Amino acid sequence: MLAPGQSAPDFILLDHASSATSLGSLLQPGPLILYFYPADFTPVCTREACLIRDAYAELNAAGLTVAGVSPDTPQAHALFRAKHGLNYPLLSDPEKEVIGAYGVRGPLGIGVRRATFLIDTRGLIVSAVLADLRLSRHEAFVRAAIAQVS
Repeated sequence: MLAPGQSAPDFILLDHASSATSLGSLLQPGPLILYFYPADFTPVCTREACLIRDAYAELNAAGLTVAGVSPDTPQAHALFRAKHGLNYPLLSDPEKEVIGAYGVRGPLGIGVRRATFLIDTRGLIVSAVLADLRLSRHEAFVRAAIAQVS
């Protein structure tokens, strides 16, 4: 997994609306919370997505943007966003190229590890957390990021 101080790998991925989205475009408004998760519609991933949805107003007020990345298709992301009222982009990485670049592939290259990164506007990783099943660590990370940039 990439560590604080490293450059965040640039990318262009399709979002839930099948629009090309780059790291640079996500960083234009301010620092970014970029999180990686295994799959839409799974219990833990749904809880994580909804935690971020519920913190979105605070993230926005702090000047942070947010995006999630998984191997799911843009169509699956669109359904997932609609079902849970998600108010931020979900990006599709079916070949797991970006997932690999950020060092969050699962064991033996299978699956995706649950990881969250705070990336500054220069594209540097400020902090990161890896916790596959402990959502409380990701929630604490988001709260700390809000406090850090506020």
